[in-house]
Amino acid sequence: MIQDFLSPIEESIVAHLVLQSPLSLGNKTSIHTLEEGFPDLENVKIAIFGVQEDRNSQDNFGCGEDLHLIRRKLYQLFPGNWHTNIADLGNVLKGNSVTDTYFAVSEIITYLLKKNIIPVIIGGGQDITYVNYRAYDSLEQTVNITAVDSRFDLGNLEDDLTSQSYLSKVIMQEPNNLFNYCNVGYQTYFNSQEEIQLLDNLFFDAYRLGEAKVLENIEPAFRNADIVSIDIGSVRQSEAPANNNASPNGFYGEEICAISRYAGISDKVSSFGIYEFNSKHDTNNQTAHLIAQMIWYFIEGVNFRVKDYPFTTKENYQKFTVLLEDDDPLTFYKSNKTGRWWIEIKILSDNKYKRHALIPCTYKDYIDATKQIIPERWYKAMRKLM
Repeated sequence: MIQDFLSPIEESIVAHLVLQSPLSLGNKTSIHTLEEGFPDLENVKIAIFGVQEDRNSQDNFGCGEDLHLIRRKLYQLFPGNWHTNIADLGNVLKGNSVTDTYFAVSEIITYLLKKNIIPVIIGGGQDITYVNYRAYDSLEQTVNITAVDSRFDLGNLEDDLTSQSYLSKVIMQEPNNLFNYCNVGYQTYFNSQEEIQLLDNLFFDAYRLGEAKVLENIEPAFRNADIVSIDIGSVRQSEAPANNNASPNGFYGEEICAISRYAGISDKVSSFGIYEFNSKHDTNNQTAHLIAQMIWYFIEGVNFRVKDYPFTTKENYQKFTVLLEDDDPLTFYKSNKTGRWWIEIKILSDNKYKRHALIPCTYKDYIDATKQIIPERWYKAMRKLM
């Protein structure tokens, strides 16, 4: 059972909870404590757990420690008008080797996914994203990853797995279940032109920081993701100093919270992680507080999911067909519930790519198509299927 891999939360948080309002989030959450034991996961929708592993975090050792600081801030907050049950499973301690930790994290995520529980992972290096990805192997489906990061973390294939080389392992190692990778918020001077070109050659999506700050541009990237991985270093240092690789530029606090809500509100996102928090660089627990608010916004998003992905039924959608001069027509769908848009991809056979037959897009993509400009996201998806 997964409780064998998880230790209870710190007793200081249990003591702190007693002082909080009975209406606070901490008192509305089923928590793994020494006294109460492991929570019952029946009817739980979201399960938070920490990973105290920093050995493969590049230049950010200590990023698995002091997760109680995030919990302290999170459990002081008040929930919204929510209907989902939340559990805190505690922490995965460092194993005898990094591989032991990876095994424990993978087993926990796999178990939760099979029970349709969304794991929210805090702490540890971003190399945990690779472990998260591998946990989907047993589901036998293709996977989309959206990473909010100033760097692509490609590294070299021959490099050991680290927080700055995990993506090459995702792309190259078997079984290869990756359909799409999307980077949100990369900063060009942190990535070589060769890396930028490689992502383009693989027909992956990447949004520079300036483009990503126009949030409607990036909403489809989260609506299309299974895994969302956030490096807290993508937030500017003045807003989130608790990262040894922090940069003067990045997202503002309210922007990263809006991004977290986008991830939560997506019908498709089934796991969410925030990595690289290093408390020894924090100022007055500022970053811990921001991460707590990001988790709050993610949970808020999950509670406002409307299940408007037009996969099984299309009665509640408006269909738009755009005739192209030199190609087959493009078909768009607009949700009557939310006004969100999708574009149809013609998949010739009922294969593992069927779940990508409709990909999220924007109203601008539709307008561009009417001007005979083929949307880039449609083009890239088609190229991956060829």
